[in-house]
Parts: sequence; C-alpha cells; structure tokens
Amino acid sequence: MVYKITKKNVLEAVNKGKRLDGRGLLENRPIEIKFGVSNKAEGSVSVKMGKTEVVCGIKMGVAEPYTDHEGEGTMMTTMELLPLSSPNFEYGQPSIQSVETARIIDRGIRESGFIDFEKLCIKDGEKVWSIFIDMATINDDGNLIDAGGLAAILALMTAKFPEYDEKTERINFGEFTNKKLPLNADKMPLTTTFFKLGDKIFIDPTREEEDVAEGRLSIEMSKPDKDEMINAMQKGGDAAFSTEEIESMVEESTKMFKKLNSLVNEELKKVAKEK
Repeated sequence: MVYKITKKNVLEAVNKGKRLDGRGLLENRPIEIKFGVSNKAEGSVSVKMGKTEVVCGIKMGVAEPYTDHEGEGTMMTTMELLPLSSPNFEYGQPSIQSVETARIIDRGIRESGFIDFEKLCIKDGEKVWSIFIDMATINDDGNLIDAGGLAAILALMTAKFPEYDEKTERINFGEFTNKKLPLNADKMPLTTTFFKLGDKIFIDPTREEEDVAEGRLSIEMSKPDKDEMINAMQKGGDAAFSTEEIESMVEESTKMFKKLNSLVNEELKKVAKEK
C-alpha cells in the first residue's frame, strides 16, 4: 500500500534533486559485501545496499544437457522473497516480482557470455555441470534487482567445483576442489536500475521510493574489448521513457559500471589476500 503523503514527500524531494535520506538522485547507498556466508554452497555472498540485504549461494550438480545445447552446461536462477524480509512477501508459489527479478539477473549473465558453458560439459550429449544461482532476501528496503545481480556475480566469481568421482558419478558435496568456474572476467555483467517519478530519474531507491516510482529500466552492462556493452534491458511500470532519457540512463549506467567494477575488483583482492 502506497500512502499519498509518502508519494508527496518523495516527489517534493526528487523535484529538488534530493532524496529523503539526503542523497542525490544518481547517488547509490553504501555497499557492504561479505563472502562465505554458507559453508554448504560452492560459493556464497551477502550484499547489502543500505538496509537492503540479499544473499546468494551457488550449487552445482551433474545432469543431462538440453537437447539443443548438448555440449554445454546449464544454469538456473531463482530469487526467493522471504516473508521475514518484508511484510509484502508471503509464503507459497513464487510471485511475479520474484520470477521477474530472477529472470532479469539470469538474462544479463547469459547474454554477456560471462560463463563459458561449453567448458561445463563432462561428456558431450550425456553429462554436463549444472549451475544453480539461488538468491534470497534477508531485508527488503528497495532495489532488489541490483543487489541480487551483484550478489550473483560475486558468488559465481568465488565459487569452486565440488569433488566429483567420474567412475561412480557421485559428487562429494561439502568437499571442494581448487577449480573455479570457467568465467570470462572481461565480460562480467553489472546491473543498474533507474526509476522514474514525474520527470525525475533516480537510482538505488529505498522501499518507499520504489513503491511510488512510476517506471523503471534495468540496464545490464559488461565491458568486452574495453568498450562498455549493453547485454540486456528490462522495463517495468507504466511510465514511458523518452529517447533522450534512455540515452542519459545508458551514459549514467556506464559510469555506474566503472564504480561497481572497481568495487568488485577490490573485494576479490581482499578475498585473495585472506587466503
């Protein structure tokens, strides 16, 4: 439920170029990252954007390949909106928001070529590695798409294969090798979602801001061959975006990609030093 007074307050703030928490329209909240939050997953991470927190775990299994991609591994992405994280979420079948959020993140990873699926093949046409990207909300204070997208990338980049006995075709879950996933680091996709209220556009909204927003556009970008590339875009809400607004968002998304890319590299260096 969106209260009129909430929308009035948010609109008054963005019209002045500010947010209710004092940020600028294109200023994101502080990001906190914690690795290894699950000792059962092949890779796991917690990402906090302000008060929003999403955890992501990577699980791997062996399965038959899809008939139209017999020499490639598979991937499945899910986002569970836990009721403990928001009064708006309920137990039961996945909601439209849950499915859409997972699909947006999934599409950015697939279309970027970040994962080399051919290297996940064990025996052509018979056995391949399957990657399961499982995300869940710990606290929802807006912008779950960007938080989940960053969590998924970081979990993939730190995941390691479990031990697999080719003779018995059994996986020793909980026993990890030093082998990492076949990733194309130069094609790492990062997501920035823009929200529109009135004629103002802003990023990384709190829950109140996202609830009153009239439209959004998620831009998933990577940097192959040193030039930023858009891998996927997803629009939501009723508000329309002009050509000029889209061009401006793409330009701003490029800036955000560079900031997030630097953050990812810094965090991965910390993990490497700890080991």
